[in-house]
Amino acid sequence: MAEATPKSRGDASRRKAWEDEARDSLHIMPLSTIPLETPGLQHARLIKNVRLQTVVEMFHDVQTGSGQIAPRNVAVYFESYKDEVERDLVKIEKIAAASSFDVYTSRIELRRLNIDVNNVQSLTLSDKKKKELTNYMRVFTRPLVEHVYGSVDMQVQDVTDIIAMFANPNREEALRNLRMMADRLDIELHEIPKFLEEYGDVFLSLAYFKKCLDDIVPEIQKFLSWMAEIRNSIEVKRDARQMRMLDEISRDLTDISTSITGRFESFDNRSKDFWRDINAETFHSIRELIASHHVTIGGVLCGLAVKMDLWKARFARGGGGPNRRMEFVKSEILPGLSHIKTLEQSARTSAV
Repeated sequence: MAEATPKSRGDASRRKAWEDEARDSLHIMPLSTIPLETPGLQHARLIKNVRLQTVVEMFHDVQTGSGQIAPRNVAVYFESYKDEVERDLVKIEKIAAASSFDVYTSRIELRRLNIDVNNVQSLTLSDKKKKELTNYMRVFTRPLVEHVYGSVDMQVQDVTDIIAMFANPNREEALRNLRMMADRLDIELHEIPKFLEEYGDVFLSLAYFKKCLDDIVPEIQKFLSWMAEIRNSIEVKRDARQMRMLDEISRDLTDISTSITGRFESFDNRSKDFWRDINAETFHSIRELIASHHVTIGGVLCGLAVKMDLWKARFARGGGGPNRRMEFVKSEILPGLSHIKTLEQSARTSAV
């Protein structure tokens, strides 16, 4: 077998980084995730742009940039596969309507198309991302370990460690507690590892979204301060309409951030309730609750993330004159903001 060359190893490393970026992202879905007929189309990706429109990214490179087209225009690139493209576009356009392309929302959207998602690796977070979420997951693993072992002094990195640890409990008391947990969950003792996998996936999703939120909120605060500086401009002070627009954007971003943060606090409270009264009904209830919020949480965080990412890219060092800032706010921040606001408002009507 030929030895891998530095170039081939470098290509493989870049490919893995490209794939992991998509798996961990809120706004990217590789088309390889979907069973398509058109050769070559599997190498493209669906992405959300700053206006929250879905486009097909045909290529992406540091030198050439990102080649983006509307889904309907994909056929131009594959004229020899006209029929195949038309059939593929039916799936692509349905998925393109999703508000986010995080792995959890994508699973929901693909199931709606009767696409099997259970063994699709690209619909799970990368190992690197899971490690990043270790501290977030401890919030949910601590009560689990404490409930069985009566102590949190255990070396647990992720749910896989917990499953391994619980598969062969090393104390009689732990085994007794596991039997009690199985009884209260109305499952057999040997089904505990399956329950733990399900528990882990539910709360891994919550940890993932919470990490996204914690990354985004500070950027929103910085952006609001940066935007507020425009008010000192004489031109803006004289224009009541522009002042009103700045007020509305500031209020909307603050309300959205406050509301979605409150949702996570409610999830935390519900998970604590589960450990105070373990039973099958409370677990199914919290699982369904969190899953029912995946789409709106993903959509809100995706919209905020792509806007803050573009702001950081355009104004990496802050600054920018009043006119340039105002133009950016009007052309890039305002479009699609009402969609994010509507998504979050729709979630408020759901009891948490």
